[in-house]
Amino acid sequence: MSNCWRSRRGTVFSCGFEPGLFSCFGVLLLTTHVLYGEANTNTSVVVQKDAQFDITYLDTFALTTMHIISSLSSDHFKRTEGVRVSVELLSERPNGPVLFVVRQKQAVLSFQVPLILRGLYQRKYQYTQVGRTLCQPPTLALSEMQFFYVDVSTLSTSGVHYQLRVSRVESFTLQRYIKTNTDIRTSSNSSFSITVQRKDFPSNSFYVVVVVKTEDEACGGPLKFYSLLPDELLDAGNRSKTLDVVVSPAINSNVYIMGVLFCLGIFLSFYILTFLVACIENKRLHRKRAGLLKAADMSPAETGNLATGLSPASPYEYGSFADNGSTMSSEPVTDSMASAETNDGYMERPLDVVGRCRQESLSSVEEDDYDTLADIDSDKNIVRTKKYLCVSDLARKDKRVLNKKYQIYFWNIATIAVFYALPVIQLVITYQTVVNVTGNQDICYYNFLCAHPLGALSSFNNILSNLGYVMLGLLFLLIVLQRDILHNRALMRNDTPALECGIPKHFGLFYAMGTALMMEGLLSACYHVCPNYTNFQFDTSFMYMIAGLCMLKLYQKRHPDINASAYSAYACLAAVIFFSVLGVVFGKGNTAFWVVFSVIHIVATMLLSTQLYYVGRWRLDSGILRRILYVIYTDCIRQCSGPMYIDRMVLLVMGNIVNWSLAAYGLIKRPNDFASYLLAIAICNLLLYFAFYIIMKLRSGERVLFLALVCILFTAVVWGFALFFFFQGLSTWQKTPAESREHNRDCILLSFFDDHDIWHFLSSIAMFGSFLVLLTMDDDLDTIQREKIYVF
Repeated sequence: MSNCWRSRRGTVFSCGFEPGLFSCFGVLLLTTHVLYGEANTNTSVVVQKDAQFDITYLDTFALTTMHIISSLSSDHFKRTEGVRVSVELLSERPNGPVLFVVRQKQAVLSFQVPLILRGLYQRKYQYTQVGRTLCQPPTLALSEMQFFYVDVSTLSTSGVHYQLRVSRVESFTLQRYIKTNTDIRTSSNSSFSITVQRKDFPSNSFYVVVVVKTEDEACGGPLKFYSLLPDELLDAGNRSKTLDVVVSPAINSNVYIMGVLFCLGIFLSFYILTFLVACIENKRLHRKRAGLLKAADMSPAETGNLATGLSPASPYEYGSFADNGSTMSSEPVTDSMASAETNDGYMERPLDVVGRCRQESLSSVEEDDYDTLADIDSDKNIVRTKKYLCVSDLARKDKRVLNKKYQIYFWNIATIAVFYALPVIQLVITYQTVVNVTGNQDICYYNFLCAHPLGALSSFNNILSNLGYVMLGLLFLLIVLQRDILHNRALMRNDTPALECGIPKHFGLFYAMGTALMMEGLLSACYHVCPNYTNFQFDTSFMYMIAGLCMLKLYQKRHPDINASAYSAYACLAAVIFFSVLGVVFGKGNTAFWVVFSVIHIVATMLLSTQLYYVGRWRLDSGILRRILYVIYTDCIRQCSGPMYIDRMVLLVMGNIVNWSLAAYGLIKRPNDFASYLLAIAICNLLLYFAFYIIMKLRSGERVLFLALVCILFTAVVWGFALFFFFQGLSTWQKTPAESREHNRDCILLSFFDDHDIWHFLSSIAMFGSFLVLLTMDDDLDTIQREKIYVF
């Protein structure tokens, strides 16, 4: 049964076959039967009867009979009222269906009874009660005499008993904020209001069709077991729904303006705060530089003690909570470490030597120089396999070479971003166009209770809230650029702390991280143009990039010479995204896929653990099994000795436990959201490595400066609130569109933003804070010689 309503405010809510308008109605019921006999003779009988509105008529006819039932009503209807035609077939098993044709002034509608609808697996459901609400033809007068006709025909040879009723639609007119109740059945349809834009309906009328499905499975419910015999008709039972329809105006332009200004205001405030902090930091650096100039007249030993401020921990106490009189290991340190302990002064190395590289042209640096040291290859094995490594041992390559190496990270990710984003933008525009043209709201999984359209976009607020990723990513790039410029100026001045102290400054990975954050905002906005299962990979692709780049940056801080090149790093990240796509396509319930992925996950974890433990000084060749057996025999069977690098072993054991557990969880549970599962693996590994880094930093006698500590605490709190809003689950494409709508909620901020928008705000701020933590966490080492900064 189709219900048609028209809003008094000019918005039309109607359904059926064609738009129209009735003022005064006449009803002519014409039943025609034609007999095609073997002798090609035609016989028909016509019977005419009068009919009135809101009266039920019962008739029985056969193939050789023709009934004409006519009625003309002179009652005048309001322009916004409608007419409903209801038909029920009373014969239990007719030889053929009855065809009803409703003819209006400008439209024709036909349907048969019994009505056959198909469900899952082509199951057939038969309905003997069918209703349609007639839409009104356009008219200029408030009322006029109009007719419509209902023609009934059948080819059944036996008598067919049916029931017909034509009634007025009292609830055709909808008023704002007034609830209208209607009942609909499976063989009927009904209309109700949703958020629409006036620009899409110049005539101020639109249609919304509500259909009761033949099976609960279509909306996510259970499916009863039915036999799959061919052409078997199933009884769907009494399936009906009661709807409450309310018409209310959408938000006005002032709410849109407030939402945009609020979003811009939040993130522009970070620019202002950064500017103030930069001014304060600049004054502090000027005072510090003035102090260093005064200290230049002191002796080298006094200068070294003044710059460090505190004596570093002894290598025998590295990684230990023991007292000063105790040691962690009785093994002697190497000669290289001993020489490092005696080198306390900054000025023992001539400045013309350390600054010579700054005077050479960068054009002389080639890609082949990346893995070239002044020492022979055997010296790498001696230096990198010491029990206690210092940053100076892993920062021996030419700074020009490393700068070019790490700048490739930025240029590569910029290239990847362009080629990845363009087809994504084209695809989501196509999705949005299909939604706008077809009106199918089941294609995209919006939070329909807080989806505010703008132009061609169905949910502008979910797209706007991603602005924070772009603005804060750009702000982080500006901060990194400012630090890069200051560091280069210090190198040009041959400042000793910049040349020989602190963690080596390489900003290429930071530039790549800022670019990745901006691209995450762009691709997240693309995903929210039409959120669904296939588009979710766009929202997570650069999250993998961010997690991978953060882990690489943490590792690069203490291992600048042996960090992965941009080509190998992005190749690994490309493999991760490739598996993400495979998981989206084949991951749902596919045991073979999960077995293969779990095996690859575990093997990759073991290979990476070996690479980290031996600092790259191992080979994967045909003799690897023989060397593994030899190590097991010598270290475990012949004599039981502990690991040489205890700290690394602790980290790698914990990492393997976490990754093996995640692989087992995926193999057993096989989650439908493979992209989120893969992202959880990356985030868990990043958090584990970050926690290890902070713990080892504190155990090594280092400290965290106030600014870095504030960033850590602020970021942790923001991440907590962000995750709270993330897990609210306003929609989910893991379920059917009907089930997803049950999770929809109203806006909670400025009548414009929902919980997921708050997640966008907070997560962008938390990511920005996380990047600042990585940027500032080792600022306390800027005046510590690299021979006294330990590697972990």
